[in-house]
Amino acid sequence: MPAKNSVKQYAENGYYHIYNRGVAKQPIFLNEQDFAVFLLYLKELLMPPKLPSLEEEQLQLPQPYKRKNFHQEITLLCFCLMPNHFHLLIKQKAPRSVVSFMRSLIIRYSQYFNRRYKRVGHVFQDVYKGILVTNDAYLLWLSRYIHRNSLELLEKGRNLVTYSYSSYPHYLGRIQYAWVDSQEILAQVKDYQLFVEDPAQDHNQPKSLADLFLEETEES
Repeated sequence: MPAKNSVKQYAENGYYHIYNRGVAKQPIFLNEQDFAVFLLYLKELLMPPKLPSLEEEQLQLPQPYKRKNFHQEITLLCFCLMPNHFHLLIKQKAPRSVVSFMRSLIIRYSQYFNRRYKRVGHVFQDVYKGILVTNDAYLLWLSRYIHRNSLELLEKGRNLVTYSYSSYPHYLGRIQYAWVDSQEILAQVKDYQLFVEDPAQDHNQPKSLADLFLEETEES
């Protein structure tokens, strides 16, 4: 596990900024399907598991293999997937839920990626990195930082509001992810779109947070 910005503090009801990059900074999402598969795995881990129907119960049909589910342990507040890295902002209930959640997500996606592209070895640069979020101000500004990650794609003709591999359109009500909880962050600001997209907001960001974001970007 990396020496810096790895998750060392496992707090009950703690908030965490989790991020990771492809090995040697290589892409981890090569096409639309890869993005979609990662989001599908998030959904399956976070949504309540499907219960057997009454007919299935009465017939006592064998149930398919059930993967570990975290809908009662992990809350995903926001996310952004970029071609060679990802960011998640999550809340855990139990002290080490984040460990099991990330292990399930990373292993499953790595197996998919290696199988699809007929490769072996690590997909990600290292064990995921993460920081315990200790105050509301950091939580709000961190959501802005994560959602603005995709701004670089604007130069490639992508629209931030419609970028579907980020929770930002969900925050604006353009799409709905039942497995993303935006209410806690939206309650802290009147106009979230202005807060995220207005460059003037950069001057309001606490310097300590700006330095921390830069440090995270350099290390990831």
